[in-house]
Amino acid sequence: MVILLLIIGGIFTGTIAGLFGVGGGILFTPVLFYLFTSLGIEEPAVWAIATSLLCTFLASVSSSIQQRNEKNIYLKEGILVGLIGSIGIFFGKQIVMSEWFTDEVFVFMFALLLIMVSFLFLRKSKKTDHKAELDRDLAFWESSGTGFAGGFMASLAGIGGGVVMVPSLNLVFKLNLSKSVSISSLAIVFISLSGWLQYAIFGGYPVGATQYTLGYVDFGTALPLLSGAFIGGFLGVKVGKYISIKITNILFAILLFSISIYMLQSLV
Repeated sequence: MVILLLIIGGIFTGTIAGLFGVGGGILFTPVLFYLFTSLGIEEPAVWAIATSLLCTFLASVSSSIQQRNEKNIYLKEGILVGLIGSIGIFFGKQIVMSEWFTDEVFVFMFALLLIMVSFLFLRKSKKTDHKAELDRDLAFWESSGTGFAGGFMASLAGIGGGVVMVPSLNLVFKLNLSKSVSISSLAIVFISLSGWLQYAIFGGYPVGATQYTLGYVDFGTALPLLSGAFIGGFLGVKVGKYISIKITNILFAILLFSISIYMLQSLV
């Protein structure tokens, strides 16, 4: 029964991700959190973050392959940002594993993240001036700051870090959007890989939802979720062809804002 629910949840998540052109991490994490919570698993926030990072890693590999096929790949920048992001993952993990990082803190923090992303998508729905965007090499400090911030956020929320890295590269450093997305996609491969491995190898021996676990990573829940997401992704892309980008950005912003309000209400 749980596996069936995971597949259904994956189809929904994949459809949303495919429709709105986003990574699944921003949706994988809340789905997994409420699943682990409903099953009475101890430390559901840590389990959700770790397992979502595994899902995000597998999804990011596919994304980077697509970028390579489209000849929009920037190896040097992507690898550098990703490796430094792995350091950010380590520091973020120390916070997640600390005593004060309770489920309530996680819910509040993640809800705020969703609100931030929803406003970013609303901003994208408006016409922007692309004249100031550049196609240039990143300075080392720009790569370092972007990577560390992305990795740190990834470890706290179980996402790839793209919600931090793409705006940083595109809005702050004025890198053109296509290159920003490509660098972020490749960096997420290294960030999410480092993330789930750290939670798996150095997570001890907690009891998860299934017997197929390593540390805080539950493969038994991740794989059914991903299989459904794979199916849903195709559905979302097909539906997305019939809806304008402006409308999809607004709808996604509304969806994320609604999820954030629901999460915040659970704290009351």
